[in-house]
Formats: sequence, C-alpha cells, structure tokens
Amino acid sequence: MRATRVLALIATAMLAVAACSSAAPSAAPVGGGAAGGTATAVDASNTPNFGMVLTGPNGMTLYTHAGDSATSSTCVGACATAWPPLTSTGQPTAGPGVTGKLGTLTRSDGTTQVTYAGLPLYYWQGDTKAGDVTGNGVEGFAVATAGGAGAVPQASPAAPAPASSAPGGYGY
Repeated sequence: MRATRVLALIATAMLAVAACSSAAPSAAPVGGGAAGGTATAVDASNTPNFGMVLTGPNGMTLYTHAGDSATSSTCVGACATAWPPLTSTGQPTAGPGVTGKLGTLTRSDGTTQVTYAGLPLYYWQGDTKAGDVTGNGVEGFAVATAGGAGAVPQASPAAPAPASSAPGGYGY
C-alpha cells in the first residue's frame, strides 16, 4: 500500500513538471551547457514585417543593440535581465538561411555571448512566443535580420520599458 502511494506522489510530481515545461518557449537565453564546448545554433525564421530574422535555439527572435561593438556588450545588469544575451559554450553554428558570420565575445561576467555580423545577440523578455518581434526599436535594440545585423535604431527616451523593469532604467 505504501509503495502505491509513493508511486502516486511521483506520478503527480512528474505531471506537474511536465505541465511547467510544456509552456510557451522562454525568452531566457539558451546556450550550450556541457563542459567541453557545446555549440549554440542560430537559425532564421520568416516574419511578415522583417523578412528573415535570426532566432535562437528556442525559436525566439534575436536582437542587436546600438551601444555594442564586436568586442563588447554594453547591456549588463538590469539590461541583461530584460535583454538576456544568447550564450554558448562552443563555437555557434548557423542554421539554414543564416548567411552572416557568427562569432563570440566574452562578457564582463565571464560568459560567452554569440555575435552575428560582429554584433552581440540578445533575446527580449517581452517576446512570449516564436515569431514575436516586439522588442524592435525599444531602448536601442533592433531585430537581427538573416542578411545582416539589421539597422540598429538609436535609443529613444519615448521607448516603452518592460513591465518588470526596475525603477531607474536598465543601467546602460
């Protein structure tokens, strides 16, 4: 009888975990994770307004930032919470439709961030499903397009902040 109860509890726990993991894709960065260098795949997806845009391994749209260069990311602290960097523990790989050059840079926190056409790549916490491009034009970020990094807009004081942003902005 006790074994049956334990099995019932385990089954309930497994269902709860499955329910949580079947939710919409998270905008959190997805990188490698295995020691020894696991590559992160960068793919492309067609969108109605931007054409072919870059997507991370989780299918979410990727963005570039106006303040960045090929060797550094200016998005740290609260900014990196709102705009999680695409990270990798190995050399990133290009999926079908990705025509620009992929690379990496080392962030100030020691993680390795994926770059495209010389610019670091980010997710946007405001995107909730694959195909969303709601971060374009927000705080100097632009959708990364498959033919190049895309035109990066200048930061706008009128740009909307994410609902969960901390008072005082992103810190960049």
